[in-house]
Amino acid sequence: MMPLMEWLLYLVAALFVLLGAGCLVLIIFSLPGTWIMLGLAAIIEVCDRFYLPEGDRQTFEWWVLIACVALAAAGELLEFAASAAGAKRGGATRRGMIFALIGGILGGIFLTFLLPIPVVGSLIGAIIGTFAGAVVGEMTHLEARTLSGSIKPAIGATIGRVLGTMSKIGIATAVWIALSVDAFWP
Repeated sequence: MMPLMEWLLYLVAALFVLLGAGCLVLIIFSLPGTWIMLGLAAIIEVCDRFYLPEGDRQTFEWWVLIACVALAAAGELLEFAASAAGAKRGGATRRGMIFALIGGILGGIFLTFLLPIPVVGSLIGAIIGTFAGAVVGEMTHLEARTLSGSIKPAIGATIGRVLGTMSKIGIATAVWIALSVDAFWP
């Protein structure tokens, strides 16, 4: 029979796996799901240090947490670079890029309710929001473009956004898997 403390460790690990999966979904909404997941892991680890007897197994190894933070930072840089490169390649102005970012966040949140398909609705909402935001940004710029002149920058921003988000989701999934395995590994 397993001691109570060991059961609690497995319960905490299982809860972390479930919450971590929820954090992956947050990325689609342009929310910091990877960082929230890492914050949960750090809180669990700090609680382990205070509440587990000396010498007992910790939930996460510190080197795994540090490696996951480095991966998360790389994911942020990759997402930003892909979004900026797509917008720049399409000829977007700075205002168009900013509006594309804001539109993507708002679209991911609000259009999800119009397309109530889990994850897919959020992704489609973020794509539509990015495109619409870039168009509005380009058309309201000091040197405003016409609707037809705003389409190419909006397409570039949208493609960059999709590629960046998909890359970030892949990296966040790797972080989630690493932490989940570490939580259950003896």
